[in-house]
Amino acid sequence: MSRMVVTIDGVVIKEVPLTKERTSIGRRPYNDIVIDHLAVSGEHAVILLSADGSADVEDMGSTNGTFINSQAIKRHTLRNGDMVEVGKYKLRYMADEAAPDYEKTVFLKPGMLPPALPPRAAPAPAPAAAPLNASVRVISGPAAGREVALTKVVTTIGKPGVAVASITKRHHGFVLAHVEGGDMPLLNGVGVSSEPVPLKTGDRIALAGTEMEFVLG
Repeated sequence: MSRMVVTIDGVVIKEVPLTKERTSIGRRPYNDIVIDHLAVSGEHAVILLSADGSADVEDMGSTNGTFINSQAIKRHTLRNGDMVEVGKYKLRYMADEAAPDYEKTVFLKPGMLPPALPPRAAPAPAPAAAPLNASVRVISGPAAGREVALTKVVTTIGKPGVAVASITKRHHGFVLAHVEGGDMPLLNGVGVSSEPVPLKTGDRIALAGTEMEFVLG
């Protein structure tokens, strides 16, 4: 299934599967892909799926325009890997993976035998990795006492338009990064930029007037 991977400053915010004939992008909350940023129009652009599976992106008369790979467009047929730029956000188009090519059929003449294949050792089973479980516990602010489980690949925290940060789940742990807003998140009292910083249990995160604790396990 084709999808759009939404990023800002290299940080993945979310992935949106393209399951509808018309997927809208814009700042208004009724859009399929909501991007809460002043540079994004209320109804900025749409992605249109054709019956053959191809996808077109069309600008909806936005104030600041829609760009594909840094080129302004009105309508454009997307290719796998194309980058749709909307304000400061980038949406990478990931098309369906092509079906694998099968080996060509070999016809044997009478009396011919297929070449013997050398014995192949069975691969050793890979050790199962223990699942990573983590949560964020709110220590101060209106939601004090609330605990949020980090079950998604990317969880955003903060207040849109004021200060937003992301906590991303990776193979070996979790990382924190600044996404948008004038106030940068503080990790144990130190400012965090858009460059992801590893988290460990007990770390204190301060953002938009709220203090939280990262808990692993």
